[in-house]
Amino acid sequence: MEKKVNSIKMDVRCTPVLDPAYIPFAKYYEAFLKTAEKPFAISIEREDDQIQVFETKIHGTDERFDEDFIFVERLVKFLLWARGGFRLTLSGDDRIAARIAETYAPKGKRAFDFNFMTNVYEKPFEVAATTYADRPKPYQKSVSIGRHLDGCRIGFDAGGSDRKVSAVIDGEPVFSEEVVWLPKVTSDPQYHYDGILDSLRRAAAHLPRVDAIGVSSAGIYINNETKAASLFLAVGKEDFEKTAKKIYIDTAKEIGADIPLVVANDGDVTALAGAMSLKSNSVLGIAMGTSEAVGFVDADGNITGWLNELAFAPVDLAEDAMADEWSGDIGCGVKYFSQDGVIKLAPAAGIDLSAAETPAEKLKIVQGLMAECDPNAAKIYKTIGAYLGYALKLYSIFYDLKEVLLLGRVVSGKGGDIVLETAKEVLAVEYPELKINLSLPSEKTRRVGQSVAAASLPALRGPRS
Repeated sequence: MEKKVNSIKMDVRCTPVLDPAYIPFAKYYEAFLKTAEKPFAISIEREDDQIQVFETKIHGTDERFDEDFIFVERLVKFLLWARGGFRLTLSGDDRIAARIAETYAPKGKRAFDFNFMTNVYEKPFEVAATTYADRPKPYQKSVSIGRHLDGCRIGFDAGGSDRKVSAVIDGEPVFSEEVVWLPKVTSDPQYHYDGILDSLRRAAAHLPRVDAIGVSSAGIYINNETKAASLFLAVGKEDFEKTAKKIYIDTAKEIGADIPLVVANDGDVTALAGAMSLKSNSVLGIAMGTSEAVGFVDADGNITGWLNELAFAPVDLAEDAMADEWSGDIGCGVKYFSQDGVIKLAPAAGIDLSAAETPAEKLKIVQGLMAECDPNAAKIYKTIGAYLGYALKLYSIFYDLKEVLLLGRVVSGKGGDIVLETAKEVLAVEYPELKINLSLPSEKTRRVGQSVAAASLPALRGPRS
């Protein structure tokens, strides 16, 4: 099917069955660059003077300015949420840079992104312009993470619909449990605190001692402190500072004093779980649950410190793509690779979810239908699989991928198999040259793999009794 954005035409050969209007960003990216010749660079600076530089091209003409702007703006949006940073430098076209600066500003269309990056990095987000010749020089470092299996450990995975915990002894889980909760809509931080502590205590009860606690949690964490997290979306600013900011530090202390603790973004733990189970590196982990959580383990087996919040990175350029309620932007991953994606597609599949009260309950209805091989439910998973196939091509532009591991509730059961098969079909038809090993772990690992991997995060210190 031929698709068009302004004058950019592209052939989408694997149109998602329930979403014919879908325009893959990956296809647009390739089509745009066929006629663009002017060098252009997008650079993002973050902590410790680290700078990511993305080289591309634009047209650089008056008549194609609008097309250039759309292309650069979507790339900027993707890179901001993939990498993170407080200073954006655009090199090669001052007019494009000026329009981006207006867009990513306190009162601009991307004010959410401006404010988010400002809060996370605790300095005002800024947009600068240079010539292409004067573009910044890249600097990147990575750090080792996890894979510590010795001792008696607790791994906790804080999801938006359920919390998972595992008790692990020398790398072997001896207890795992999931508990449904509703943190994103609960304003009382004591609810969050009590729930986390309850899970930690339940796991501790199955261990002779607790040597370490590892936490996988959606959001951004620095020195085990919460900087930003959708789990605490309903918590007021004062309560956030008082309780949520150090919630994992404080709950861990109630299990025992001086227990080594590491809190990591759930996406990075997803990637770690993949690297550990596959015994490989260059792994992108994608957890499809309440949101889309992504992490990356590089070729050296390390994490890069990138933001990897691809839930807020664009994948669809359709004008009527669904908006994310938090950021206000459209066509971003959260509405394609999470339970929201399933719920979004249900009406087109003829499935009524009005009887369910929560998103988790709505997902369970679709999963129940899929377990009975309902053909309409299958269409939902085929559509998500098509989304994923195109998204993996897009992700491969920004990540050096060899392995992709899918985790989370959305890919549990028969639906996950359909997502996997359909994504592979898209890659075979559209991108046969792209060699990515896409896989699903065992059902048990899909549901609790992150909490087990989280248990491996902290290194032990000192002798154990």
